[in-house]
Amino acid sequence: MTTPDGGSRFAEFGPPRRVEGGLKARSTRGAIGRSWWSRRFLEVLESFALGTRLTRGRAYARRGQVLRLDVAPGLVTASVQGSRPDPYPVRIGLAAYPDGVWERVEGELAGQAFFSARLLAGDLPAELEELFAAAGAPLFPAAVGELDQRCGCPDFAVPCKHLAATFYLLAEAFDADPFQLLHWRGRSRGELLDRLRTLRGAAAPAVPVVAPDGPGADSGRARPVAGAGRVLVGLPAVPPDEEVDRFWVSPVALPDRPPTLATGPELLLRQLGPPGAAIGGPGLVERLRRAYRVFGRGEAGSDDPG
Repeated sequence: MTTPDGGSRFAEFGPPRRVEGGLKARSTRGAIGRSWWSRRFLEVLESFALGTRLTRGRAYARRGQVLRLDVAPGLVTASVQGSRPDPYPVRIGLAAYPDGVWERVEGELAGQAFFSARLLAGDLPAELEELFAAAGAPLFPAAVGELDQRCGCPDFAVPCKHLAATFYLLAEAFDADPFQLLHWRGRSRGELLDRLRTLRGAAAPAVPVVAPDGPGADSGRARPVAGAGRVLVGLPAVPPDEEVDRFWVSPVALPDRPPTLATGPELLLRQLGPPGAAIGGPGLVERLRRAYRVFGRGEAGSDDPG
């Protein structure tokens, strides 16, 4: 049963039980979400006018009430400790796109080297949202009805504070590993990157070149030549003066100002993904993240143990 302010009669059911080892939000105040994709995800949720439910969920996320969070294609599951002895099971469903949709998206991504470079660097280019929309597969939910939200608590509100806490921890999981967002939509990191490598390899044209005759040479056998070798195809061993300039010609047209690929000190953490609980889980990631920031500022000699 909900109250006029969008809350529920269970809002004051009791304070949550204190837990140890929960997944605490890295943000201790203000907004949660640092990357454009996690902020966009939360902006979409907050646009659904969910009232104070998200506020209470944010407090739960910062207290470490979420004990477990797992992302799978089409489904996020979590365990959230409330006021009762047993944690509440949480499920958030979002449609995972079929292979046909992903093949269209992957074809577009593979067609632009910059997209592949950004993904390999553990980053999501801002143009990705538009690319998914053009493929008829929005990256983010457009309406609250697209999310299948379920919690084992007695609160009838959707989302309850346990679901809301899961949403905020999920946004921070997307910060730490943007491939988790794509995995939720149906493609894991390994599957997507392997597919892009295959597509880009198939798209690179092989230019046949006849090997020179001579000892040890395979006369007349064609072999593929890539890169600058394409420009030199057909040049004599000692080119005339008028053809020397071709040596400096790029095999492909270069933009006036090539795009930049900014990578921060957390690049390695993004590429490796979150560690398992046996070696520290999200807590280890956060400690390493702080250490990398210190090293990046040249403060490795500080006596502060962090």
